[in-house]
Amino acid sequence: AGLGAPAADRRATNATAAVDTLQFLQAYWWTSGGQTFVQTEVATTATDDPDVEITVNWRTADGATGSYPLFRFEDSGEYQYHYALPVPVPSRPVQVTATSSLGGVSRAVTPTSWPGAASPPLPGGYQKDFIDAYLTPVDIQARIKRLARQYRDLVDVIDLPYKTQGYRRTAAAYLGDPAVAAVVVESVRFGDQNMNGVQGRTVDPGRANRPLTATYRDRVLTVSLATDGAGKVTSSTDEVAAVINARFANRFQAFVEQGSAGLPMPVVPPVRLDDGLHGTEVPTKPWTVQALRIGVHRDGSRVGVLAYSQEHAREWATPLVTLEFAERMLANSRTDAATRELLEQTDIFVIPVVNPDGANYSFHDFNFQRKNMVNHCTGASRDPGNRDSWGVDLNRNYTVGSYFDGYVGASGNCLSGSYAGTAELSEAESRNVITLAREHSNIRFAMNVHSYGGYFMWPPGAYKADGRVTLPRPSIDESKLFQDSARRIVGAIAQERGTVTWPSQTGPVADVLYSAAGNSADELYYELGIFAWDFEVGNDRWNAATGQWEGVGFQPPFEEAHAEAQEYAGGLVEMVRVARDYAAAQEG
Repeated sequence: AGLGAPAADRRATNATAAVDTLQFLQAYWWTSGGQTFVQTEVATTATDDPDVEITVNWRTADGATGSYPLFRFEDSGEYQYHYALPVPVPSRPVQVTATSSLGGVSRAVTPTSWPGAASPPLPGGYQKDFIDAYLTPVDIQARIKRLARQYRDLVDVIDLPYKTQGYRRTAAAYLGDPAVAAVVVESVRFGDQNMNGVQGRTVDPGRANRPLTATYRDRVLTVSLATDGAGKVTSSTDEVAAVINARFANRFQAFVEQGSAGLPMPVVPPVRLDDGLHGTEVPTKPWTVQALRIGVHRDGSRVGVLAYSQEHAREWATPLVTLEFAERMLANSRTDAATRELLEQTDIFVIPVVNPDGANYSFHDFNFQRKNMVNHCTGASRDPGNRDSWGVDLNRNYTVGSYFDGYVGASGNCLSGSYAGTAELSEAESRNVITLAREHSNIRFAMNVHSYGGYFMWPPGAYKADGRVTLPRPSIDESKLFQDSARRIVGAIAQERGTVTWPSQTGPVADVLYSAAGNSADELYYELGIFAWDFEVGNDRWNAATGQWEGVGFQPPFEEAHAEAQEYAGGLVEMVRVARDYAAAQEG
């Protein structure tokens, strides 16, 4: 009915109209490993109806057709869109439409080729494949030293200013049986500071009316328990902990094991305090984190590019990416004119391992360690049974959009995997990243390399829960630069073995992954004006036999990790080209 139609006619028309309106937010196709895929996201105006079902119908150029369902996606309790994982189709789709269970029908859309960009082909004789094995921080330190020696004219090694704690823990032991009654005794100093092997014990004095006392002699802590008039031991666990803390506060701290409060203290034969660490070849002293600075002009006169990796210790493939990238740039500078030109035009910074202490712990003690090794826990949380949950999530320890400012995606619980620390930038490791960027103001582009899942992301990376209010969105021009650069870099990654980072996993962190309060990319972007991205290397692999996408994990077999290093190093090289082109455009 037209605008001038009678009200009764308008009501009749509306009664038969669809209840909702549908709009494609994404419609892309690509080919990988000989298989064509389509991926779509559709939004409905019926945002409050959790039961809306949306189906996408596709058609290829030769007339083949098919359909697949979408699934409702909510974040922080708010509707975002309906989506599906990439769907295999027989050939390039030329049209998609969406219909809803409420009667909504979208207009027809032609899917766009993704990513629609490709890097220049590698010239003959281009050198790559410099990664032979997983690398521990000790191995990485040796690699940095070798590269600096081999390429003296192109490399500076920067010792970052804040030393980490080092691969160290305090020494601890249970006096008693945690299943029955026990007191935890912990050294104040680290175990390697002559506290590993110290012994603790409790004794029955064997006489009546004896007071509770504690002595420390010849590296043995002896607690003589109190007795009553009949010579029976009367000391409780709480009293034993209190006397150790009062008598030897500069040497030990003691606390009652959870569930043991107020119980009779048992007589305990000598037990040895130990830091529990197994990496015998790892230096225990505080660690100096190092960065490679690569370029012909390492004086701040060229646009700077920062690549940094292994903020999270368990992500073993990530330093392989940054080191493969660094060595490609150096080795090819001798033989490839295009690489030499890039090193003339840019100033590259690489931190292969941001979190060396946690990485050492991951390799030698607990492979799923995510955080660093600084233990901010107090009281019963310091129970040695929690040793694999201690530490700070470094990528939640920065100042912008932080947990301390009320943003979502980090925790104040010291045992949480996303523990934000005691304050913003409380950790040496996060201060190192920011200090490097602050002290080299020519850095305008940065890539934080994580794993796994195949994402390419940029700010905003955090939001507040009420209303899902994100950090401010980039301007239209900057958003276009992020997106256009993503296409180039994703295209470069795909050239290695056909791996395509999905369009649904390309975009702002808060939109395509989750809210990550206090992450480093947000700090680099909002505080320092750096175009800061995040990789999640290790894309899901399509299993044609099962018709399923399968994840590769944080520590895949080395063959897979090696392949990730090769393809994402190519992505970092393209990021350098992006920086070069940006700088040239600014000058123009």
